[in-house]
Amino acid sequence: MRITLNGEPYDLAGPLSVTALLGQLQIDPRRVAVEHNRIVLKRAAFAETVVGEGDEIEIVNFDGGGEIKN
Repeated sequence: MRITLNGEPYDLAGPLSVTALLGQLQIDPRRVAVEHNRIVLKRAAFAETVVGEGDEIEIVNFDGGGEIKN
């Protein structure tokens, strides 16, 4: 099964939840925003949203930190 992940083709063995996809990609779901077919998902919907053939997924990772320099 093929999806588009962050603009690139990506193959999956079969349909899976957004939560499972993030786990497969080793991404912490608390640190990302996910768009599924151009709809931004609430984190609570990750487990119930199924990724299927031809879907488009965009994952944006939030990086915290940094330092202020004078």
